[in-house]
Amino acid sequence: MAVRGLASSCWPTTLSYASHFRTSSLVVKAPRGRLVRGKLLFRSYAIRAEVNFVNAEEAKQLVDNEGYSIVDVRDKSQFDRAHINSCLHVPLFIENKDNDLGTIVKRTLHNNFSGLFYGLPFTKPNPEFVQTIKSQLPPESKVLIVCQEGLRSASAADRLEQAGFESIACITSGLQSVKPGTFDSVGSTELQNAGKAGLVTIQGDISKVLGAILICALLFITFFPDLAEKILALIPA
Repeated sequence: MAVRGLASSCWPTTLSYASHFRTSSLVVKAPRGRLVRGKLLFRSYAIRAEVNFVNAEEAKQLVDNEGYSIVDVRDKSQFDRAHINSCLHVPLFIENKDNDLGTIVKRTLHNNFSGLFYGLPFTKPNPEFVQTIKSQLPPESKVLIVCQEGLRSASAADRLEQAGFESIACITSGLQSVKPGTFDSVGSTELQNAGKAGLVTIQGDISKVLGAILICALLFITFFPDLAEKILALIPA
């Protein structure tokens, strides 16, 4: 508890506390009849709502029985392959088309590895994500956030929670856990398969293993460039 306007002293004092409807005050009685008054300072704490993580069947009940609005935060390519009918699409990440040298190098590496094998676009955070949703849904809305694996939806839920939304739910493992027929969907494939693209869908297990190896190699080069350069120097020309 902090006291404003109260001088520190080693004198013995008598404390009295007065509480009023709108203000609180503290009276300190010091020797020789001196009175020192000060206001009490209180900290205010905001209570944040918890995100409700549910399975696919529970999510369906929230939409049908409790009026939850569905917000799909996947990228456009996954959304176009399959999405829940009448949902609001606001991607958490958008395609990165920046042309600075660093971005061009990263985009080229991405497109030749994870982009080629898994069909994943090269993206960056959507700076208008929260504002776009707030323009469509008021903070008191009940919102079910969906993505393909459950990771982006959890991140999106945290951002909306900070923006004042209080009734938020996510499907724990994403749309990949949704059985066909659970939701009325639109697209060329089932919701659970919307994340599958690239060479892995054509060449099967071999491409999956090779793609995983190449992605690990890319991450190693990205985070440990000096060590990677030394290893490459040991390879005979």
